[in-house]
Amino acid sequence: MPGFSLELDEDQITLRKWLHEFATDVIRPAAAEWDEREETPWPVIQEAAKAGIYSLDFFASAWEDESGISLPITMEELFWGDAGIGLSLVGTTLGVAGLLSSGTLEQIGEWVPQCFGSQDDVHLAALAVSEPGAGSDVSSMKTRAVYDEATGEWVLNGVKTWITNGGIADVHVVVAAVAPELRARGQASFVVGPEFKGKGLAQGQKFRKHGIRASHTSEVVLTDLRLPGSALLGGKARLDERLARARERQVALDRGEQVTSVRQKGGQAAMATFESSRPAVGAQAVGIARAAYEYALDYAKTREQFGRPIVQNQGIAFMLADMKTKVDASRLLVWRAAWMGKNNVPFLAGEGSMSKLYAGETAVDVTEKAIQILGGNGYTRDYPVERWHRDAKIYTIFEGTSEIQRLIISRAISGQQIA
Repeated sequence: MPGFSLELDEDQITLRKWLHEFATDVIRPAAAEWDEREETPWPVIQEAAKAGIYSLDFFASAWEDESGISLPITMEELFWGDAGIGLSLVGTTLGVAGLLSSGTLEQIGEWVPQCFGSQDDVHLAALAVSEPGAGSDVSSMKTRAVYDEATGEWVLNGVKTWITNGGIADVHVVVAAVAPELRARGQASFVVGPEFKGKGLAQGQKFRKHGIRASHTSEVVLTDLRLPGSALLGGKARLDERLARARERQVALDRGEQVTSVRQKGGQAAMATFESSRPAVGAQAVGIARAAYEYALDYAKTREQFGRPIVQNQGIAFMLADMKTKVDASRLLVWRAAWMGKNNVPFLAGEGSMSKLYAGETAVDVTEKAIQILGGNGYTRDYPVERWHRDAKIYTIFEGTSEIQRLIISRAISGQQIA
């Protein structure tokens, strides 16, 4: 296991510089336009593919870094450029994470490359978990997958909501209930290829959002979607074995017997995917907060009032000091959680959730302070800080609200079932 260090190696320094240049030269100049258009920034995605950033090889390399730090570096720099475009570039990795967490080696080898496509034929992927009545509480999922013994097919029906790349993705990973009585333990993941778009899978409502508007978010509607047996991630034998264990556990609980809770491989796929992604999401928030802090600092050093730069006023200087402190503290929490996750160090105090919670709330606070420092200018679309503030708010909501993160942390540190 590599030791934890705050000193980046040469590869990480080179990675950060390369991504920062791409964010400066390609992402930022396009950010305001695609925010206004509220459309997927295909030209930017294609530029990223040509540069080698939007590719399986790139994200695999970042993920394989034994320190765990390369992926947070990637997220921070891309989202420093723009959160909406950044999410369009990394949203596919949610679908990939769903495949990696539940699929067999054969399924992973077949489908993960299709999530990205190629430089000449760019693809997108999506992970469809949330539903109108099942956001943070994924155990209340209504989407059903029923096995047709006669044909060996799975039939899916339901509505997914708040899905990044939903409906426009080439590959959808859909989580559905196969044994609803078992709640989260009775769920499974399915991979849906592009041939099923319009044949059981359709895009529903596209959401017009407060922020991250360059990232496509919509409903995914499943209507008698018939999938071959091979679409079940992990395979039916593994699913049947897992469901049998879950039913035995439930019988034991009904009898009042003591049952040790052990997460089963392949079980609770949605929560496992989100848990592994929280430090990366926290790094995205760090990128937004850092962008706002740097912009506000530069503005305060050049903006003059009463014959001197406003940064010379304690009210402004102290605000900037707090902003910088929170940005750096957030990054440290993210890096610690990323290192722990990569090296299988148990999150005994909810460290993954800590990183996402603190970074998300920091992004909201720092971007709001940036608007305050810019005054009236900060409230206009002529300056980017108002967009960053709109983008930041989602980080206290998606992939587990701040309240859910606090619930996870409080349960971890107390050992109690906090309600």
